[in-house]
Amino acid sequence: MPEVPPASARDHDPHVRRYVLIAAGVAVVLAAWGILTRLSARIALERAAADAAVFTVATTHPSRGPGSDLLVLPGSVQAFYEAPIYARTSGYLRIWYTDIGASVKKGQLLAEIETPEVDQQLRQAEADLATAQANYQLARTTNERWQGLLATESVSKQDADERAGDAAAKAAVTQSAAANLQRLRELESFKRVLAPFDGVVTQRNTDVGALINAGEAPGSALFRVADTHRLRIYTSVPQSYAGLIHPGLSAGLEFADRPGKRYQAEVSSTARALDASSRTLQVELQIDNRSGELLPGSYAQVEFDLHGGGTLRIPANAVLFRAQGLLVATVDSTSHAHLRAITQGRDFGKEIEVLAGLEPGDTLIVNPPDSLADGMQVRVVTPVPGKS
Repeated sequence: MPEVPPASARDHDPHVRRYVLIAAGVAVVLAAWGILTRLSARIALERAAADAAVFTVATTHPSRGPGSDLLVLPGSVQAFYEAPIYARTSGYLRIWYTDIGASVKKGQLLAEIETPEVDQQLRQAEADLATAQANYQLARTTNERWQGLLATESVSKQDADERAGDAAAKAAVTQSAAANLQRLRELESFKRVLAPFDGVVTQRNTDVGALINAGEAPGSALFRVADTHRLRIYTSVPQSYAGLIHPGLSAGLEFADRPGKRYQAEVSSTARALDASSRTLQVELQIDNRSGELLPGSYAQVEFDLHGGGTLRIPANAVLFRAQGLLVATVDSTSHAHLRAITQGRDFGKEIEVLAGLEPGDTLIVNPPDSLADGMQVRVVTPVPGKS
């Protein structure tokens, strides 16, 4: 058998040592590569996490509103005066003199009512007054005679006082009869239905022979008369514009039945209080209508040209609602966000008016995240040309 070299000889074999060194080098390289790979991945992960923690935001700038605002509101047109005409006495309509559309003057006769019962009561009241006056004259004469007899002590004072009391009672009965006669005369005069003011008859709800009952329920007026020489226009102004409305303010009117024509009206008064349910201010405008061109009951479009604009406006989606009030987020030159409180003015839907808290050159964050805090780093997106 061949002789086997001892172990110490094998350890000193140069080939074996080379292989061992190579293996050790490979292991070291693999270990270093693994460590470097893990460190690189960790650094990349930390960098990605840091990048993810920075909000990417779009920005805009406050815009200056126009010097005046055009406020367009619906309006309701009414006559300057308008009244339903009811009957004050009962009977049958004998005749009417005015139909719808007729122009009437104050005191003009509109219709006559036959009132046979009232006429009979009037004649009876006249007779009752004549009887009362005759009884009073007799009682007065008797009282004067008894007062003369009392002076000569020809009658007792008791009898004279009774005659004086009877005369006083007869005088009171006469006054009562006269008052009743006057009442019936006034009631009888109501059979003549008169116009209360100059105007136009807009309704006639009765005809010859119709039964007329005094004190009928509302809705059964004989006529309706409207004074249209001047018209009232009522509209409701939102609270955000209420402070700009005042008497004397001019407004434009447009009507559907007068296309292409524009009329000028003037604010005559306001309610000086907001409606609690709608938060609007009722405003009354007036317009001259002596020509009769415009019709009461119409729908009108009221246009107010309100000066006092030029304030800053920002998009509604740039506002943050926090416990401390309305806030906006601005970005400085180092890309840090800052939260600023603002004072809101009018709300225009997509935009709101800012009265305080911003300057025209400020850079605003659009759709700021709810978790955005003051002083946070942000990444501003550069807008692509041609895109909004």
